[in-house]
Amino acid sequence: MQKIVPCLWFDNEAEEAAKFYTSIFPNSKILDKVPYMVETPSNKPIGSTMTVYFKIDNFKFLALNGGSFFKMNPSISFHIRCKTEKEVDEYYEKLSEQGKVLMGLDQYPFSKRYAWVQDKFGVSWQIIYTEDYFSQSIVPALMFTQDICGKAKEAVKDYVKTFPESKVEAISEYGKNEFGEKEDNVMYSKFTLLSEEFIAMDSGLSHKFKFSEGISLMIECKDQKEMNYYYDNLSAVSEAEVCGWIKDKYGVSWQIIPSDFMKFDKNKKAMGAMLQMKKIDIDKLKAAYDND
Repeated sequence: MQKIVPCLWFDNEAEEAAKFYTSIFPNSKILDKVPYMVETPSNKPIGSTMTVYFKIDNFKFLALNGGSFFKMNPSISFHIRCKTEKEVDEYYEKLSEQGKVLMGLDQYPFSKRYAWVQDKFGVSWQIIYTEDYFSQSIVPALMFTQDICGKAKEAVKDYVKTFPESKVEAISEYGKNEFGEKEDNVMYSKFTLLSEEFIAMDSGLSHKFKFSEGISLMIECKDQKEMNYYYDNLSAVSEAEVCGWIKDKYGVSWQIIPSDFMKFDKNKKAMGAMLQMKKIDIDKLKAAYDND
């Protein structure tokens, strides 16, 4: 069961984007939709779509209409692993339309067919043909840029230490004068958290982006004890703590939430109570839910 779910921040396009993605990928569908029940800082109308929960190729996402506060960027992208070169071409055609090509469709030293695109909604996809066996076709990839370039190896080790059922599967470093990158920075790393695959890399290029709330990683927790554990071990920026959201010391945004969070989101009193919290208190949420 997938316990870490990427949350994509949109202004108003969450439902449109979810429908677009589920029309492109196999084994895809919209799982749930939640309207705004109370007034929030986003100032979205009551009854309008707040979140859309969906899966594409059996990998779950949450799309949030949160307003114009944050924008997605390529610091977190998603690898699409493909079994054929034709599949790469098909995803490239659909995802690059009205979007932006970050790396052109071509043969590269690491793949016979690869492209990196940012789609029309701002989500970045690395589409890659691979001859290796894989069980997870969509994999989140973290790029460490600007002042945290060079921190990828440290972050991977920290994450693996924090999460159970986790391990470092591969780390490849840049050599001396290789691609203009600093020696020993991470070219590519593959690791698992809670048995889910992730990728991390450093980039010393002059990127104008870094991690933000535009894409966060939700950890669905079974109880308050588990929520407290992740909150205590990941949160490093006190002013970012709001409604279960936190930032770690590398700037990556996480949401520490109960596994049945959708039930509370659909309840007016529970949602109102949640908006007053920094760390989510499950007992208080349940009390608000029961009193509605």
